[in-house]
Amino acid sequence: MSDPAPSTSPDNHTRDSDDAARGGPSRRSMLAATAGLTVSMSGCIREVRSIVNRDEVAPLSLTISTVPADGDRESIQLARAVGSALESVGADIAIDMLSQEEFQRAILVNHDFDLYVGPHPGDTTPDFLYELLHSRFAEEAGWQNPFGLTNLAIDDRLDEQRVATGVAADADGNGNGNGNGDEGENGDENETSDREDAITATLETVAREQPFVPICRPTEIRLARSDRFQGWGEGHPATRFGYLGLEPQSDGASAELRAVHTDARPSQNLNPLSAEYRERGLSTELLYDSLAVAQWRGAGDRESETDTATDVSPWLASDWEWSDDDTLLVTLREDCEFHDGTRLTAEDVAFTYEFLADTTRGSRRFAAPAPHYRGRVAAVDDVTDLSETELEFTVAASQPVAERALEVPILPKHIWDERTDQASLRGVTVSEGTTEALVTDNVPAIGSGPYQFDERTDRDHLTLARFDAHFTRRDGVDLPEPTSEHLRIQIDPRSTSAIELVESDSADVTSSPLESYVVDDVFEDDEAISETTVLESPSWSFYHIGFNTRRAPLSNPRFRRVVARLLDKEQLVEEVFHGHAQPIATPVVEEWVPDSLAWNGSDPETPFFGTDGELDVAAARDAFEDAGLRYDDDGRLRVRH
Repeated sequence: MSDPAPSTSPDNHTRDSDDAARGGPSRRSMLAATAGLTVSMSGCIREVRSIVNRDEVAPLSLTISTVPADGDRESIQLARAVGSALESVGADIAIDMLSQEEFQRAILVNHDFDLYVGPHPGDTTPDFLYELLHSRFAEEAGWQNPFGLTNLAIDDRLDEQRVATGVAADADGNGNGNGNGDEGENGDENETSDREDAITATLETVAREQPFVPICRPTEIRLARSDRFQGWGEGHPATRFGYLGLEPQSDGASAELRAVHTDARPSQNLNPLSAEYRERGLSTELLYDSLAVAQWRGAGDRESETDTATDVSPWLASDWEWSDDDTLLVTLREDCEFHDGTRLTAEDVAFTYEFLADTTRGSRRFAAPAPHYRGRVAAVDDVTDLSETELEFTVAASQPVAERALEVPILPKHIWDERTDQASLRGVTVSEGTTEALVTDNVPAIGSGPYQFDERTDRDHLTLARFDAHFTRRDGVDLPEPTSEHLRIQIDPRSTSAIELVESDSADVTSSPLESYVVDDVFEDDEAISETTVLESPSWSFYHIGFNTRRAPLSNPRFRRVVARLLDKEQLVEEVFHGHAQPIATPVVEEWVPDSLAWNGSDPETPFFGTDGELDVAAARDAFEDAGLRYDDDGRLRVRH
């Protein structure tokens, strides 16, 4: 239908008619043209937006964080092996070497990484996986879920094993008790099976999801002088028991026990809560008492010579008993005090558990839990001091798991209660929730342990003095007491020079595990030098690859499984650790490894793509494509960011 003819009436006078009169294009025609252009452009814009708004698909580029060779020779070699394998299948790889403090801060505090390679301190029982992997800890600092993993299936398994009752059976079918020799009503076979089954299910789920790739468990080798002290090896040298109760062989030995340590951090920071400075807690175990201590073969249980890693026995606590499944009554030893002479009471113990759960003590809108020991105290709902020496713990876990919560260091309230404020430093922005307690170097440390702080020089030494008032020095206490008047921990970053100090009688023991490449030489020297002895100790630490699952494609469990299959763990043990390690498929100590995850010459869950260290690149590339990734025409692995 044609438009009506323009009216000549003034009332109907329009701009179109004026335009027509001027001989130019009418507004109607302009509008019509514009409308057509708009329609035309809308199509283009949609197309443009369709192109521009698609997420970028780009070659996969990853950075592997680790420490340099002078910090951990094995870590950097493993990182290079991982990087080489990933490059061979089409990924762009960079390796970022950081100092120990920077590495720990990047991984454990700031979560600023793609992948990392390094050791995990591990634990003697599988429950450490709860704090390592549960999604409730994904935003916290420390070894609480640094991967940012959020997986309901794993959460469910972790929750189930945490409350499952029963204890592990040893090779003879006997359950391991709580250190008091009281199996109680939880020691029957059915309950033992419940907990073991729950732990097996947890380990199998974790192995399937591969939130991290466990690589191997190193053999711990140290060197000690047998002419200065006897008793080496009766206590595990990664714990306080390795340095208590030794028998001096001379007056000079009773005056000073000389250790040489390859990690300088104990000379810099004595904060037991620090994520950047604490892995194992040797120095803090000597400075701070805990209510209970874990047993380990060669770790101080000299009477029963237990061969398990699960027993917990009284230390600062004289005893404890369960009044019901959820309530633990703990009694402290009488008349204990801190190194500054302040009396240690049940109030300090109750404060410690509250403080570790929230170092703000409720003064801020959200809690700031301690990076260390957080997972352990999570098993405790409440602690009430009933008297100066009696406490009641209300727990939300099985008895074996809850008793592990008794291993945390007891803090003096009169010192740490003043560290609840937000940390501040002029000119520096400090993250919300960072309290003074989390960043203080805590020098001098005031604990109640068998040794007290004496002096230190940064990166040179830390010297502790015997605490004469410690309960282990009392008559009638059957626990190892301080070996010498002083314990000097000298810092030497190299294993080779640390060995020389022991062999030349300038040190009594290498308190850090020796690097693998020197171990064979140590054994040879030990045969030639009668005054030295090699200490070979079981280990619960393990090397691993950690994935930041907050980032793609690291969030994809299929991708992680393929990465795990790029590694020939047996070959790495031979080449990197010179055979002084055991390849592993699951990170728990041997007594907890289920048959389904036992090493059988290969990883039973993620077997190597290849043979004898030679990677089958074609098979690995096919696996990445099966995992949902694609390759570009140049053979580069691509990922959608």
